[in-house]
Amino acid sequence: MADGEQEGEHRGDADSRADRRWAELLQEVRVAQTGVQILLGFLLSVAFTPRFARLGDFDRTVYVITVVLGAATTGALIAPVSVHRMLSGHRLKPELVHMAARLTTVGMLLLALTLGSTLLLLLHVAAGLTTACWVVAAVTAWYALCWLLLPVWIRRHAERFRTDRR
Repeated sequence: MADGEQEGEHRGDADSRADRRWAELLQEVRVAQTGVQILLGFLLSVAFTPRFARLGDFDRTVYVITVVLGAATTGALIAPVSVHRMLSGHRLKPELVHMAARLTTVGMLLLALTLGSTLLLLLHVAAGLTTACWVVAAVTAWYALCWLLLPVWIRRHAERFRTDRR
């Protein structure tokens, strides 16, 4: 086989792998985008409720931070679609997938922060600052466990999982 054929074959494998990873990533992002957009819509509407006018400085500050985090989360999770549209046809799929995966990771971090600050706002109003802080800490730890530590643990123990399935 000539070098050009091997290179083309290798590029074809990389393209196939990138196509598969892109499809998987899009499915994951679709789920997160929907939830974030609903949450952001809810957050944006809060400022127009009668109770908002009675919130103290702390709650207003947390609200503003939460809305900004929600908007940043939305931006990070929608960015892969925009970048794909801009780069489509330029034979950059592996690079696109890599960048989109990074943006999605940033989006998930921002989502955890958005959800934590949303909980802080709601629970501060409903249950007081001390309770709110404890619950937010526990929920944030849960996110860290599910979204970060569990995948890292699985990756480190992947060989054992492969061996057990045989």
